Amino acid sequence: MNIPKSTLPTPWILTELPGPKGKQLIANDERYTSPSYTRAYPLAVERGEGSTIEDVDGNRFLDFTSGIAVCSTGHCHPRVVAAIETQTRKLIHMSGTDFYYAPQGNLAQKLAELAPGSGDKRVFFTNSGAESVEAAFKLARFHTGRQHMIAFFGAFHGRTMGALSLTGSKMIQRRGFAPLIPQVTHIDYANCYRCPQRGECHQKATSCCLNTLNQLEDLFRRTVPPTEVAGIIVEPIQGEGGYVVPPPEFHRELKALAEKHGILYIVDEVQSGMGRTGKMFAIEHWGVVPDIICLAKGIASGLPLGAIIARADLMDWGPGSHASTFGGNPISCVAALTTIELLEESLMVNATEVGNYLQQRLRELMSRHAIIGDVRGLGLMVGAELVKDRETKEPAASIRDAVVQACFHRGLLMLGCGTSTLRFCPPLVVTRDEVDTAVQIIDSVLSSPAELAAHTNSPSASRTW
Repeated sequence: MNIPKSTLPTPWILTELPGPKGKQLIANDERYTSPSYTRAYPLAVERGEGSTIEDVDGNRFLDFTSGIAVCSTGHCHPRVVAAIETQTRKLIHMSGTDFYYAPQGNLAQKLAELAPGSGDKRVFFTNSGAESVEAAFKLARFHTGRQHMIAFFGAFHGRTMGALSLTGSKMIQRRGFAPLIPQVTHIDYANCYRCPQRGECHQKATSCCLNTLNQLEDLFRRTVPPTEVAGIIVEPIQGEGGYVVPPPEFHRELKALAEKHGILYIVDEVQSGMGRTGKMFAIEHWGVVPDIICLAKGIASGLPLGAIIARADLMDWGPGSHASTFGGNPISCVAALTTIELLEESLMVNATEVGNYLQQRLRELMSRHAIIGDVRGLGLMVGAELVKDRETKEPAASIRDAVVQACFHRGLLMLGCGTSTLRFCPPLVVTRDEVDTAVQIIDSVLSSPAELAAHTNSPSASRTW
């Protein structure tokens, strides 16, 4: 067991999980931290590098979560670390909403230049995805003078009160917090896998796409005057809702309808943006120019940072109307600038190439395991939906959860999303060899009914590890 860390393979499981040090750390954490935290399995992290996580007991895991799509350049990328170290010797904090410093201005310029569409743009910095959504919500109301917002079932936009009001993901996230922000209406997101005309869905705007548009038109005729709607907020690809990729016309038709009524089109790129789909912003896959873009997660390779990008004429609120003490922190900004450099140099290309390979390997699994009903995604934002029966498409939620647990115990970090989807969001530095390792582990798990049965009643709900 005295093998140098550099020669250890990944995964490399030395102890039971959690190990003795992990148990001690978890017990202390559970005693003092909020019970609202959701821990899928007892991972007590010590360090990370690239696509590898090592726990406090020396167990090594292949990470296909990247800190929930945050560590886009991998854990502790040396160029990001160097940029952070250099900046900490210059300036740690000076509040960018009150003073000026180069990293914030430079990052604002870069994001404004990268965002889809011609014309001038402006950037407001936040600390998180939820804060970005809150800022977009406020700006939409301020600029339009309207109150109503349209969001989608299955969407996750955050847990602060405005973001939570827009979220339509899980009841547990909303229960007990009413009244939420009023005048928010949810409609169905177009889900090709569950569309009765799936074969046509990918060819033109039929069925599931039209269902969404018809719901929206129905709202406008019956209960929600379009002249009172400030914005439509939508994820280019639904994240927590199940990594759902909409049909080709979905965003184009929605944007056209929004423009017809003077409604702002707000895209939540918190999970799908910053190179994850092979383009800087996922909405670029459909050639749609949004009015406001919400960012966070992968923007700064693990440092807390978020932003909204909007047309300059749209961001017309005055001094003091919205601010953030920590948003645009100089250390986070230099980490983001370095992250963007890495994305543009090679990582977006890698996301496309390795993402395509990942989908190919998962479809091979699908041909061997009937429980996999669908494989979908763009770049390294890939979902594999598990179903009890391919004809009925009944979700296999408990089996999905068991797969996640079994993968953990084999050294692969996975998460779920939607009702029964396995979520693949590895760091954008992930290699084909690492994809092969992950797929082999999942194949072994799906081929072991006894192992799945042992993890079906996972202790994660009560966290009695």
